[in-house]
Amino acid sequence: TEAEWEYAARGGNKSKGYKYSGSNDLDAVGWYDNNSGSKTHPVAQKQPNELGLYDMSGNVWEWCSDWYDEGYYSGSPQNDPQGSNSGYSRVLRGSSWRGSDGSCRVAFRIRYDPDFRFSSSGFRLVLSQD
Repeated sequence: TEAEWEYAARGGNKSKGYKYSGSNDLDAVGWYDNNSGSKTHPVAQKQPNELGLYDMSGNVWEWCSDWYDEGYYSGSPQNDPQGSNSGYSRVLRGSSWRGSDGSCRVAFRIRYDPDFRFSSSGFRLVLSQD
C-alpha cells in the first residue's frame, strides 16, 4: 500500500526524519533530473535509507496498490491505512530520473490511470517473511 511504501521510504522505526529517503542530500540517495543523465540506473549505486532500502527517492516512480483519493488521509485510520476502495487512478511514489528534487521528497505523490505506461515508472517487489 501507499502507507507501507511511505513507512519504508521514511526508514520505518529507524527514521531520522530526512526530506528524502535516507538523507537530506538528494544527490547522496537518488537519481533525478540534475544527476541522472536522463536515464535509469542500476539499483544500489547511491546510499540506502535507514532500513537498507535503495532508490526510494528518484530513479523510477513506484506504483502502489492504492486508488488515489486526494482527501483519504484526512479521515483515514492513523495506523496502517489501507487506501481508498475505489477510484480511477493509482498512486505512484518516489519520483524518477526525470523528476525534480521537489518530487523526490518522501511525502510527494502523484496519480495515473493504471493502464498508463512510461519509461520512468516501475514497481518494487516486496516479499513477506511471515
